[in-house]
This record gives sequence, C-alpha cells and structure tokens, in this order.
Amino acid sequence: MIMNQAPRVNMPTNQLDLRLLSTTGCTGGSCPTIYDSGRGTIIVQGYTVPAEGSGVAVPAGEQLVEIPVDVLRNAVRAMA
Repeated sequence: MIMNQAPRVNMPTNQLDLRLLSTTGCTGGSCPTIYDSGRGTIIVQGYTVPAEGSGVAVPAGEQLVEIPVDVLRNAVRAMA
C-alpha cells in the first residue's frame, strides 16, 4: 500500500542540538533511539529497512527505519 507523500521539507542539518527522548536501553552503544531535534521535528536512529518490496516509494535522501514500538511510545510520553 502506497500512502500519499507529505511535501518534502528541506531542513538544514547543521546546528543540531539533539535531546534524547527514548531508547531501548541496550548497552551496546548503537541502539534504536528517538531524539528531539529542537526545531519541531524528531530524529530516529534505527535499523534501515530495504524499500524494495515494501510497497513504499522512498525518495532519494530518505530511508525506511525500523524501531521497536516501545521506543516510540516512550518518546511520545517524554514529549507530553
């Protein structure tokens, strides 16, 4: 199923002041994590998922990222 794409917004990537919202709590260092960007968006660190076979048209410069549902739930609570 292909969903309607939201208009693409080009955000500057310099001057990021990330605030941790949620992570899995793993101790290995590279863990799925959600950050508040400080500019009205969130940054998601997770495992990349291939677009091929997903049914989603992924434009250049974007990727599909998979994170545990609990990481997202905790991030929403942290923003409330």
